[in-house]
Amino acid sequence: MTIGDLLEPGAVALRAGAPGKRQALSMVADVAGRVLGLDADTILDGLIEREAAGSTGVGEGVAIPHARLERLDGIRAVVVRLDAPVAFDALDDKPVDLLIALLAPPEANAQHLRALARVARMMRQADIRTALRQARSADAIHVLLTQEAATAA
Repeated sequence: MTIGDLLEPGAVALRAGAPGKRQALSMVADVAGRVLGLDADTILDGLIEREAAGSTGVGEGVAIPHARLERLDGIRAVVVRLDAPVAFDALDDKPVDLLIALLAPPEANAQHLRALARVARMMRQADIRTALRQARSADAIHVLLTQEAATAA
């Protein structure tokens, strides 16, 4: 399985604008809610609850917000690329412009952790971050995440 396999059609938002962290998470929740048929406010609550435990900003302009949600049949990913980076309390104190969110059912403990580790490994690679920032379409991002995750596995 690749990260691209976790992306539903329409689960990538490019050229997104958000003035702050909460709004960026709200954008993730809106995209996920629309694509997955779940309540965006419930998704946002889950993401914010997780952020309260510690920032998911992993550095180099990347955040990996995640939440466990009822009514999911498996792990799903959402990608949001912001027009302008926002403060995210990241480990390196750099603002974030790439959000790779993972949503998992409550019982998917091991799979959820593997998916988080896979995304974190991928996002440590400068060439992947650059390619995600330069991609011109959601389809290009989907292909990139599918191919890179397959070669990194």
